[in-house]
Amino acid sequence: RLNLRIDQDDRIALLGRNGQGKSTLSKLLADRLVLMDGKMVRSSKLRIGYFAQHQVDELHLDETPLQHLQRERPEAAPPKLRAQLAGFGLMAAQAETEVGRLSGGQKARLSLLLATLDAPHMLILDEPTNHLDIESREALVEALTEYSGAVILVSHDMHLLSLVADRLWLVKDGTVKPYEDDLDAYRALLLTQDKPAKPEKAKAAAPKAPKPTRDQILALRSEVRKCEARVEKIEEMREKLAKKLADPALYEAARAGELDTWNKKYAEVMDGLHRAEALWEAALQKLETAETA
Repeated sequence: RLNLRIDQDDRIALLGRNGQGKSTLSKLLADRLVLMDGKMVRSSKLRIGYFAQHQVDELHLDETPLQHLQRERPEAAPPKLRAQLAGFGLMAAQAETEVGRLSGGQKARLSLLLATLDAPHMLILDEPTNHLDIESREALVEALTEYSGAVILVSHDMHLLSLVADRLWLVKDGTVKPYEDDLDAYRALLLTQDKPAKPEKAKAAAPKAPKPTRDQILALRSEVRKCEARVEKIEEMREKLAKKLADPALYEAARAGELDTWNKKYAEVMDGLHRAEALWEAALQKLETAETA
């Protein structure tokens, strides 16, 4: 039940709650899953780059980043490979360090490099910023802005989506459709209660759970509001930190320690934002279930 088209200059963000199928669609487009029905038409020369957060865990921990590239490009001279690594922020020291000793951000940079090694016409990124620090995030945004191919992006980072995406697709109820509104409207959409279709009555009906009381529903609504307020508060903190980290003076060599501290704070806030959004979605689900009981 999909009817979609992707053009070379498209920048598409996939929206949808957890478990609705954003990663499944990404894998389908990247040829990581077989098409079950219908048809997908594409150029025979199309090259696709695919990055998902779990790929960081598939790296060879006992090998160096340079060895990873040498496996993919055995004919390339080491200086050329080192230059490619440096372009992704992996300098001489990191190039010769075993992957198991690298930071999460450095592993993510290596995975991104491997995903783009063949100069793909379409780049599919599933939660690319989860392990990246603020400097790496900004570098990714800049690279995607300059990239001339199509981009399919899955991310909880609304800041990243607002800077990169110019089209939105909503993954919901087993299908995918263009979302004509903006990201702010999508946040509001999460608060709407979509009434699910009533299931057919089973022949041997199981005992019905007791219908939630009015007080219980009011408590659930209160929890939803608290979760929403928590998300908004953390989002405000993230915006303040982003402005702080946008100060060029912070990147002077003499303030490297201070920059490191702010990067860690930003990573902590992003982690908190992801958890708060997950709690918000869970609270919404509980409220919908109670109101339709």
